[in-house]
Amino acid sequence: MERMDFASADDGAAAHPARLSVAIVGLGSIGGVAAGCLCDADRHDIVACARRPLDHLTLERIDGTVRLPLRTLTNPDNAEPVDWVLLCTKAHETESAGRWLRHLCQPSTRIAVLQNGIDHAARVAPFIGGATVVPAIVYYNGERLAADHVRMRHVTDYDLAVPDDVSGRAFAQLLQGTPFRVLLAGDFTTLMWRKLLINAVANPMTALTRQRQVVLRREDIHALCVAVLDEAVMVGRADGADLADDETQQTLATLLTYPPEVGTSMYFDCLAGRPLEIDALTGAIVTAGERHGIATPLNRALLTLLRAISDAAK
Repeated sequence: MERMDFASADDGAAAHPARLSVAIVGLGSIGGVAAGCLCDADRHDIVACARRPLDHLTLERIDGTVRLPLRTLTNPDNAEPVDWVLLCTKAHETESAGRWLRHLCQPSTRIAVLQNGIDHAARVAPFIGGATVVPAIVYYNGERLAADHVRMRHVTDYDLAVPDDVSGRAFAQLLQGTPFRVLLAGDFTTLMWRKLLINAVANPMTALTRQRQVVLRREDIHALCVAVLDEAVMVGRADGADLADDETQQTLATLLTYPPEVGTSMYFDCLAGRPLEIDALTGAIVTAGERHGIATPLNRALLTLLRAISDAAK
């Protein structure tokens, strides 16, 4: 049985945590929201590591909009080791973030990897020395409206999930005072695969059709999603995930609770002509299928099409 505990970041019953140094690498939709929420809480010393300098960040939430001062670094050589790193780049940008990680991490550092996919620790291992990895699943919807303006939407009962261990609980404590609701999961592997299943259809379908999640309500797209998910569920079970008999139906039911006007990261990247995070999503399913001897023809077809789009962007 999967054990899940809910940790509210606004829980005032816990002791006020010590003020820590936190570096956020990647100031896109996910990193921008994380930076804004942490700066607004003002419980830690925040620095954003980004390509361009910003002196403020506007965070738009359902309860209002705030304009916050922001300290940024643009040169990894100027970075110093911190208590926490939040890696918020796309998975395929991890290598390019390596210089930041080498300067920010030391053995006592914890690095929360807020990325898609199922191989968080292996992805960052070459760059972090002896730092401790905290894999994190992101559920909140972040949208970058401008370089200095992000919007946060809550789309499920929790915003982030981490393993229910010492480092996972430390991450939940780090976010106290912010709007983030953190799920502590006993069976993190299953949660990773469930998030991957959502991404396996939401991202490719919105990117290829260049439509927001309203497209998932089309009958023909819905049928295609069922077939894609059936392949992926077989692979997930072989990879150790405890997926239900009706996992495909549950995944699509979850997707249909999201507002139809919500876009996916791959949709926004496709419109902007940026490389796509396809290898960490559909590519992870195809690779795991090969590892377990399970054919994934539909996922492979999506991977081929999206790689062609991504390669053209490069």
